[in-house]
Amino acid sequence: MAKRRISLVLGSGGARGLTHIGAIRCLEAHGFEIGYISGCSIGALIGGIYAAGKLDVYADWVCALQKRDVVRLLDLSFARGAIFSDERLIAVLREIVGERSIEELPIGFTAVATEINDKREIWLSRGPLFDAIRASIAMPLIFPPVERDGLMLVDGGLINPVPIAPTLNDDNAWTIAVDLNGHAEQLEAAGSESAETDEPRTRLHARISKFIDDVIPKTSRVDPGYPGRVELALRSMDTMQTTIARMKLAAYSPKLVIEMPRNLCTFFEFYRAAELIDFGYRRTEERLAKEL
Repeated sequence: MAKRRISLVLGSGGARGLTHIGAIRCLEAHGFEIGYISGCSIGALIGGIYAAGKLDVYADWVCALQKRDVVRLLDLSFARGAIFSDERLIAVLREIVGERSIEELPIGFTAVATEINDKREIWLSRGPLFDAIRASIAMPLIFPPVERDGLMLVDGGLINPVPIAPTLNDDNAWTIAVDLNGHAEQLEAAGSESAETDEPRTRLHARISKFIDDVIPKTSRVDPGYPGRVELALRSMDTMQTTIARMKLAAYSPKLVIEMPRNLCTFFEFYRAAELIDFGYRRTEERLAKEL
């Protein structure tokens, strides 16, 4: 049977984006050929690495991460308006993938970023791959903005967490979108952690948030009943992305939408990679079974 060629849209959502790997593997296993990828934030990172032919290498690396490894990748800097520098993370990814130009990739690829001064969406489909990824993952407060061609670029998820529009001119049979901001679900506990609510679910997440709040000078007393600065920012970003994602999906109506629940994991839980990849595969398979 001939493969069905598709355009794939990979949304934003922190560590939940590891489900993109499972989704890609499932789509390939069911005979789909990915001819074009559009992604923002973690979706741009996973999509770019896949387009470069290095997804399995990246998956092996991320599945080997332990909690302490995640902390070590978060390089505190407090420079350029961000808590962390992205230098250490990008250096590791460059070692895995190598230096690549988007124009040379065998699969069409667009990373979506936000131009913070003009408040507009920017499509990055030319130039060094990791320059585009770096701009697309530059989540405010977490990673610094990227200056490129006179523009100040930050996370594309701010204004387009499910970037379907870059695929509209493709002649592929279907457009399939993976939305990481789906409805919260009652989920089975994974290991020693529960994923039943939107509250922080891991000691690592809580420790990172508390540590950052401790080292940032306090200008007022913090009510212990309220989330810390980082936790509040991450929850706010999730709320905004969920609302915008629903609007974008209603406006563009891709052939198929695969939703990952927004309470699947917290932003920093990259050490749960194997579990999240497996969830992405199973959820995609369930969705395909209903559609095909």
